[in-house]
Amino acid sequence: MSQAVTFRQVFSSREYRALWSATLLSDLGDQLARVAVAVIAYERTSSAAITAVTYALTFMPALVGGPLLGGLADRLPRRELMFHCDVARAGLVALMAVPSIPFWLLCALLFAVHLLEAPVRASYSAVLPQVFDDDRYVTALAALQMTSQLTRILGFTAGGLAVAFVEPSFALLIDAGTFLVAGIVVRWGLAARPAPEPAETAPRAILAAARLIAGEPRLRLLVAAAWLAGFYVMPQALAVPYADGMGGGSSVAGMLMAAVPLGTLAGVTVFARYVPPRVRLTLLGPLAVLTSVPLVFAAFDPGVGGSIALWTLIGVFSAYQVTANAEFVRAVPDHRRGQAVGLAGSGLVAVQGLGIAAGGLLAELTDPAAAIAIAGVGGVLAAVPIAVAWRPIARESSARAG
Repeated sequence: MSQAVTFRQVFSSREYRALWSATLLSDLGDQLARVAVAVIAYERTSSAAITAVTYALTFMPALVGGPLLGGLADRLPRRELMFHCDVARAGLVALMAVPSIPFWLLCALLFAVHLLEAPVRASYSAVLPQVFDDDRYVTALAALQMTSQLTRILGFTAGGLAVAFVEPSFALLIDAGTFLVAGIVVRWGLAARPAPEPAETAPRAILAAARLIAGEPRLRLLVAAAWLAGFYVMPQALAVPYADGMGGGSSVAGMLMAAVPLGTLAGVTVFARYVPPRVRLTLLGPLAVLTSVPLVFAAFDPGVGGSIALWTLIGVFSAYQVTANAEFVRAVPDHRRGQAVGLAGSGLVAVQGLGIAAGGLLAELTDPAAAIAIAGVGGVLAAVPIAVAWRPIARESSARAG
């Protein structure tokens, strides 16, 4: 296929519809659970700090789960792994819904639920290139990312409304149901495929995947391009104090935080639907540089409207991440995909966490606008050498495709 692929073409696949539906269900359930757990934490402790730490537990497992459990997607049949993990997550969340459960046990179960997310995500990433081994793959991946952005935009609002009308424990039971249904959809919607190769010990698999990424320039650059998100994640973390500095309140902060995923949704739609595959490879480097440029303008007091427009552009330009993700997964041999995706994903979580922490420190030392502008300068400086090194690889890939 030399032309851009339509979404209708990818959704005509029964297997893809199963993967997409399961992802949507799991993501919506996750957002609902995050709100419910935060409410439970505050009701039990009346502590904002403990509530924040409890919320952070939904993200921390990705740091260890990716390297340690992502490789299971290379050692076990992926459909069965996804099914059993989703059923296990449904059971764990159902236990969390017990009204009298001790708070420490609630936190432990929450950590375990999100720890099991790593092999499921790795399996999704590894199976999708098997479902589509042509240009449809990138469009299929884009549709999944668009769905993820929509759940980010709508999930917390819907979760807040749901918890407002029902008990948090009942909201957790709904989340358990979404995991169970997602597992059933995957089990009956995907074709059975054997494990890629005989079992390999986890340490050997981790080292092999790390050597593969470090030793292949194409993979190194794609991972580096993805990890640039550590720079441009900072504005969302500083949205509240940044809005306050402009004289805006929580409503302005909310609009700013929504601007990035809305821009991403628009960018991914255009990129996947209307940009030919060969052009996507060529644009990856320039867009990686451009994504951090809007941050720099925070130093020039762009105002509320200007800031919303600039933050929307961050999301639009970050659409290159779809190509970076797709090219990385396709460039990794099938028997290493789960482990490599797990390692790259954990690194992405780590750099985003470091970016948020650095942004907070910079904002304390200077002010939120200056911190955001500094992040923009740093992001551009880090992206330029990546873009330069990517150019010959993009030309070679385009020539091969042509």
